Order: sequence, then C-alpha cells, then structure tokens
Amino acid sequence: MHRQKSFIDTNATLYVVATPIGNLSEMTPRAIDILKTVDVIAAEDTRNTQKLLSHFDIHTKCIAHHLFNETPSADGIIEMLKNGKNIAIVSDAGYPLISDPGQFLVEKVVENGFSVVPISGANAMLNALVASGLCSMKFYFNGFLPSKDGHAKKELLKIKDLECTTIFYESPHRIERTLELMLEVLGDRKICLAREITKKFEEFIRGTISEVLSDIENIKGEMVIVVEKSQVEQVIDFTAIVSEVQQLVDDNVKPSKAIKDISVKYNISKNDLYKMYHDEVDEND
Repeated sequence: MHRQKSFIDTNATLYVVATPIGNLSEMTPRAIDILKTVDVIAAEDTRNTQKLLSHFDIHTKCIAHHLFNETPSADGIIEMLKNGKNIAIVSDAGYPLISDPGQFLVEKVVENGFSVVPISGANAMLNALVASGLCSMKFYFNGFLPSKDGHAKKELLKIKDLECTTIFYESPHRIERTLELMLEVLGDRKICLAREITKKFEEFIRGTISEVLSDIENIKGEMVIVVEKSQVEQVIDFTAIVSEVQQLVDDNVKPSKAIKDISVKYNISKNDLYKMYHDEVDEND
C-alpha cells in the first residue's frame, strides 16, 4: 500500500498534464506553470508539443514518449525520477492515457513509489458527453473500436445491453462504417456525433443512428460518438437464479455467501434473493 499526499510529498513527481484539444485558450494556468517548472516534458509527438510550448513561451526540455518506445522511455523516466527530477507527460491533445500513450508509464512510476499528479484540462469524451443531451450520470467509455468489422461487432455485442450511455472515439474515414455497424448491432438508438470540439467548426449532430448516417457524407474532423443506453429491460429468471444458489450450497458454499455472490453476478438485491431462496427451501421441506 502507498498513500500519496500530492501537495505534501517531497519526492519526485510525474505530472499527467491535459492540453487543449483545439482551442489554445483552454490551456489552464496551472498546466502552463507545471510545464515551465518541471525538468523534462515527455511528449507523444515532440514536434506537435513544441508548437504548444512555443505559444506559451515554455522552454523546458522535451523528449519523445509514445507507443513505439514506451518501454525504454519509461525506464529512462524512472531513472530521472530517481535522480530527483520532476517530469510532465503530455499527449498531442487532451488527457494523456485516455486513448493516448501513458498508461504503461504511470503504472511503472506508481510501482516505483513516485507520485503521479493529474493536471486537469480539456477532454473530448467529457465535452461530448455533457453536450450530447443524453444521460451523463452513468456512462461507459470505450475509446476506439477495432478496425476490423468482425472484431468491432464482437466488442459492440459485449456492451449492447449496458444500461448506461456509451462513448466512442472515431476517425473521419471510418465514421460511416462504424455507425452502420452500430445500427446493425445496437439498433437505431439516439446518438450525438460531436466533431471538432472547441475548434472553429465544432458541431454536434443529434438524432437516431439512421438519421445521422443520412447526413454525414464526407464529414471531417476528430469525432466522438455518444450513444444512448440500452432500452431493453433485463428479463430475470429467478427460478434459475435460485437453482444456481442451491448448486453452490450443494457444493458446500455457505448459503449467505452463495446468495451474496449470485446477487452480485446478476446485479439484483441480496435481500430479495435471500427471501426467494429461503421461501424455496421452506416449500421443499
């Protein structure tokens, strides 16, 4: 166990810094200050990041950290932290780790006992969600679907019955095909297609999947798809569930534990299942 106190600990720190997703005025003062004061900035693409740094008059040393060099780069960053240097990680836009490089590095930094501090900022997923008009209280972020149709279908089938809003990233050259797959697997649900968020041509297209599909020919820009939750009510076979509890009990699992485990498995009330199980037992006695 390691308990991090971000503003008290004096050990070297990795800062996970969100950067603008299009509109540079959304760069926070704290993010600018961190990027100016750390010893090194680890960037997904140093050329893109250098444009951002130049705009804000930041002259901190910048090194490359991306998916293709993450293992040796992470090792080097750990060594710098051991030498007392503070590091910031940035992606090309938005929050690092959210469909961007950084997860491997953060895991290694935590394993080595150093602090990881998030620096808040823009995030395309959250921006699209709150402006979508769909439920934002409970959601699932999927990121990019696999590029092959068969694999994408399998992933959509896994989340088809989720009772929460789902969010996807997609590129313009695949957007029509992805929506066609969603229509096929998920049905004609309400969606919001958000593109070019915070930029001059920002647009939110709201409607059913089929309606949106009919009006997005040659659409461009980075995209987020927000999809309404499953409208299919879950049909629960309580007789089968009680039988499943009994099977565990027959296998020498205590009734209380069997009921708890099965209630979690099917996301139903433990108290209701307890009553149903014992009613069934009483009837059979």
